[in-house]
Amino acid sequence: MSIRSLAIWFPLILLFVLPPAVQAAPETEAAQKAVLVTGASSGIGRNIAERLAREGFLVYAGARKDEDLQELGAIDNVESLRLDVTAQDDIDAAVKTVRRAGRGLYAVVNNAGVAVFAPMQEVSETDILWLHNVNVLGPYRVNNAFMPLLVESGGRTLTIGSISGFISGARSGAYSMSKFAVEAYTDALAEELADSGVSVSVIEPGGYRSKIREKVTLHTLIGGVADEGRLTPEQRKALESTRERNAALKEPDEVSSAVLHALTAARPKLRYMVVPNPEQADATLRAALGRVVQLNAEQEYSYSREQLVALLDELLAAP
Repeated sequence: MSIRSLAIWFPLILLFVLPPAVQAAPETEAAQKAVLVTGASSGIGRNIAERLAREGFLVYAGARKDEDLQELGAIDNVESLRLDVTAQDDIDAAVKTVRRAGRGLYAVVNNAGVAVFAPMQEVSETDILWLHNVNVLGPYRVNNAFMPLLVESGGRTLTIGSISGFISGARSGAYSMSKFAVEAYTDALAEELADSGVSVSVIEPGGYRSKIREKVTLHTLIGGVADEGRLTPEQRKALESTRERNAALKEPDEVSSAVLHALTAARPKLRYMVVPNPEQADATLRAALGRVVQLNAEQEYSYSREQLVALLDELLAAP
C-alpha cells in the first residue's frame, strides 16, 4: 500500500481497531462549560439552573439552606454550593471549590434577589440597605471574586435585573432603586470589560411565577419568612391570596431561554427584556422613552421631533 493510500485509509482502519471509548469519547466533565447560578433554590433561579443543566452545562447552584442544597445536588449536572451573596466568606469558599474542581468557570448568573414593597416614607432604612446588599452588592461581590476565572475562560457574566429597573412608582420605589442600580452597574462593567474577552448582559424579567412574592408578603406581615406559624388567620388569608396570584402567572421559562441565549450566542445582547405579555413591554418602553422626552424638554440643546426620530433611526441601525 502506498503512503498516499495509507493516509487515506488509516482513519477508517482506526474505527475498527480502536475500542468504542476511543472511537467516540463522550464529553468529559472537564470539557463541560461550568456556570454558577446564585439564588438557585426556587423560582427563576431554580428554573435557570435546571434548564442549563438539561442543556449540558455543569451548574454550580448557589443556595443557603441545607434542604435546598440537598435538592439541588440531586439534579443531574448540578453541584450545590452553600452561597449567601452577602457573606464574603461564603463567596471566597465557593471560589476555592470551583478552582479545586479544575474545570474552570465559563459564566456567572447573578440571580439572588430580594424585594420590599412599601411607600418610601414608610420603608425602613434597614430594608433599603438589605435590598442593596443583596440585589446590587451581591452581583458586585460575586463578579469581583470570580472575575479571574471568567477572564481565563473568556466567559460571560449575567445579572437578573427587572423591568423595575426602568419603571418605578408608588410602593415599588425601594425595590426599583436597587434594580436601577443594577442597570448602571451593568453599563459600567460592560465598558470596563470590553477588551477582556468577558461579555456582560442583564436580563430584565417582568412578572413571572416566583416565590419572591410570597417572601415579600411574609416580610411585610411578620418581618421574615421563617415564622409562618405565627400568622394570624387574617395574615394567613393574605398569604394565601398572594400564593394564588403567583400560581396564576407564567413559569419563567422565557427568562431561562434568554439566559441560554446570553450564554451561547456569538454576540450576546447587553440587555434582554423578557415579559409575559405586551402590556408589560409597553409599560417598560413607555417609561424608558418617557424619560428621554422629559430630559429633552425645554433645555438649551433640545432636539426637535425630527432630530429625535433621526437619532432613534441611528440607534436602531447600530450593530
